[in-house]
Amino acid sequence: MGRKFFVGGNWKCNGTTEEVKKIVATLNDGKVPSQDVVEVVVSPPFVFLPLVQSLLRPDFHVAAQNCWVKKGGAFTGEVSAEILVNLGIPWVVVGHSERRALLGESNEFVGDKVAYALSQGLKVIACVGETLEQREAGSTVDIVAAQTRAIAERISDWENVVIAYEPVWAIGTGKVATPSQAQEVHFELRKWLKENVSAEVSESTRIIYGGSVNGANSKELAGQLDLDGFLVGGASLKPEFVDIINSATHLHGDVLLKKLFLLKFEYFYINNNYD
Repeated sequence: MGRKFFVGGNWKCNGTTEEVKKIVATLNDGKVPSQDVVEVVVSPPFVFLPLVQSLLRPDFHVAAQNCWVKKGGAFTGEVSAEILVNLGIPWVVVGHSERRALLGESNEFVGDKVAYALSQGLKVIACVGETLEQREAGSTVDIVAAQTRAIAERISDWENVVIAYEPVWAIGTGKVATPSQAQEVHFELRKWLKENVSAEVSESTRIIYGGSVNGANSKELAGQLDLDGFLVGGASLKPEFVDIINSATHLHGDVLLKKLFLLKFEYFYINNNYD
């Protein structure tokens, strides 16, 4: 009952063999909560997936940063969901804003990717988020709702989906959504899921935050009621990633009690079929 905290590390297009080994060694030595408290997934470049998987501690898992939208074949430069499954890779990141902006991936294309990856047995971290211009225009909720709708129209089972809300204006810029800004969008996303998918999916789906998360700001962000973890960029390459993982245990007592109360209330609400 309740949503387990989730911390993902997106290494993006970074690293050499020796650098990757050092990052993994730091993670392996880190003292972090058990898997019952926090789920940790790191996402190295494709070429390092087998290396990281072979060296990484067993309580941490590995994700690919992308996959092809359908079955493999004559698609030079792509990696299919089937290949990832064959390698034993359990997770994939889909719809990151950098792929949407730089490679022109549409909401519909991302939705198709999510659906196909799930159909092949992968778990999906599905990214949504608005640009600075869209936020300033007051269309944040409409943008993330449209991105989420394109996924919801293509899948029926949300058990293996984590939604990552990543405001584009906060990725790699040093700017971070304030805790209240992050909570507001997470609340709206959960509300959208309840109204357009189901109350059960809204209650159970983890919605995590990404955008210049670091060891200094992660604890306060983690205390927000509808924020279930992080998708971390640059800081996931540094020792402070361990501090971010440990933010799962730094929830203030009153916030933790509120979270537990709300989860129990929602569970009761759902299972008694109230309107």
